[in-house]
Amino acid sequence: MLYIFGHKNPDTDSVVSAISLSYLKNKLKGDTIPCVLGDINKETEFILNYFNVNKPRLLENVKTQIKDLNYDKIISINPRNTILYAYKLMEKNKLKVLPVVDDNNKLLGLVTMKDIAMELIKGDVYKLKTAISDIVNDLDGEELVKIDDEIEGQISVAAFYYNTLKDDGILNKNSIVIVGDRYDIIDYAIKCNVKLIIVTGNKTLPSKYINKGIKEKVNIISVKNDTYTVSKLINQCNYVSSIMKDNNIIKFNENEYLDDVKEELSQNRHSNYPVVTDDNKYLGIITRRHILKPNKKEVILVDHNEYSQSVNGLREANILEIIDHHKLGDIKTTTPINFRNNPVGSTSTIIFNMFMENDIKIDKNIAGILLSGIISDTLLLKSPTTTDIDRLAVKKLNTILNLDIEKFAMNMFKAGTSLEGQEIDEIFFKDFKEFNIGDKKVGISQVFTLDIEDVFNRKNEFLSFINDIHNNGKYYLTLLLITDILKEGSYLLYKCDQGALINVAFDTKGEQGIFVDKVVSRKKQVMPKILEAMDIIK
Repeated sequence: MLYIFGHKNPDTDSVVSAISLSYLKNKLKGDTIPCVLGDINKETEFILNYFNVNKPRLLENVKTQIKDLNYDKIISINPRNTILYAYKLMEKNKLKVLPVVDDNNKLLGLVTMKDIAMELIKGDVYKLKTAISDIVNDLDGEELVKIDDEIEGQISVAAFYYNTLKDDGILNKNSIVIVGDRYDIIDYAIKCNVKLIIVTGNKTLPSKYINKGIKEKVNIISVKNDTYTVSKLINQCNYVSSIMKDNNIIKFNENEYLDDVKEELSQNRHSNYPVVTDDNKYLGIITRRHILKPNKKEVILVDHNEYSQSVNGLREANILEIIDHHKLGDIKTTTPINFRNNPVGSTSTIIFNMFMENDIKIDKNIAGILLSGIISDTLLLKSPTTTDIDRLAVKKLNTILNLDIEKFAMNMFKAGTSLEGQEIDEIFFKDFKEFNIGDKKVGISQVFTLDIEDVFNRKNEFLSFINDIHNNGKYYLTLLLITDILKEGSYLLYKCDQGALINVAFDTKGEQGIFVDKVVSRKKQVMPKILEAMDIIK
């Protein structure tokens, strides 16, 4: 699965770019999911509802999880399978461990080759609890009389004379008797109502003993192996649940992060660890081998190319492609990737042209959100970042939609710029970006609104908040741009370590709340002015 997403504090262009690019990739036989890195704003919500497009999935991080690993899909067994069945399965598939699961595939325990070996050395060789059908299967036998499905009792190898067995009272109702073609002992065992008689050597048992077994309700089976071999194998016909480990099993949920798993593995010496779902369903087995060479989540970035603006854990992911219209950032890759960076007003414009290049028809809802993305990022084509390429894209997209663009844009801006009921931190972080300039950190928030009065009614609260963010984040400059769409300019609220910076950058007195005409673009106007001013006042 390939994740496509824009930057943190998503704006309309980043959200619709992710949705539209995912749609395009999937049309080209890809398997992608559009995502967002935070709550969508009111403008974007208005657009998605208007064009009936689903919200993208919220993506918290792209850290490597257990489910990203190519863990081994080792087969599992049922607790009522036998030890011998487990051994043969492990031998055939060259396995050292088998998970034991219930009928709903929920993990019950583990059995290892070591457990089987220790059972042969230290186990109770006289105790047996298993299904008759399993004994028949494991010992290549045949049912002669079957009264019970399951047998539980003590194993006795009939090596004594008939009189010794009788005089010593060795056989009873709990006995499981292993015997050859010694009919006197078979007859006596039936009279004792033993649990089971296993006749060895593939000998034909006369029908009278079979009939007696039926009458006395004694289970009888015949096997091909001799008495010695059967006596060695019979206790391995026990249920595997009798030796499986079911306490303090170290297992990992598929959603756990690799970093957390590594820490736990460093404290344990086991070789194999089960992987389970949230409801404990077994998925597979991981080993240290899988963790040393993990798979990474695959991602495509749109509308950004800086680590500080991207998803948590991005350094752990495999970046396949970047589609952006901002300056080059600090993201690095270990292999070549598709990196499309065009000087246009909107990432949506670039993606529209990708549709054209691939000759993919644009559905009406995708055309609508692409048009909205361009309108949003270029302020209805009034931003200085706007290019003829953006204008042409809007024109072509509207041939699909036939919208009154002016009216639609005003409704969109009105829905998106209302600050009613929003807290100061919510407004500030709605579209906040961090930039690293040498050893200095600059944080710039931008709010597009038609409700300027609401901001200035809370001017002192905004300044106090900006001051806290500035000090806590150790920024060189913390700036809030309040952009008036109709007046085509921005008001400035800020905190800066160099008091003259704002004066020099915007050729103004630098008063709090000062209006700067024709400054509406953080990327095209504000950042270049700040960079230039920082060079001047070094």
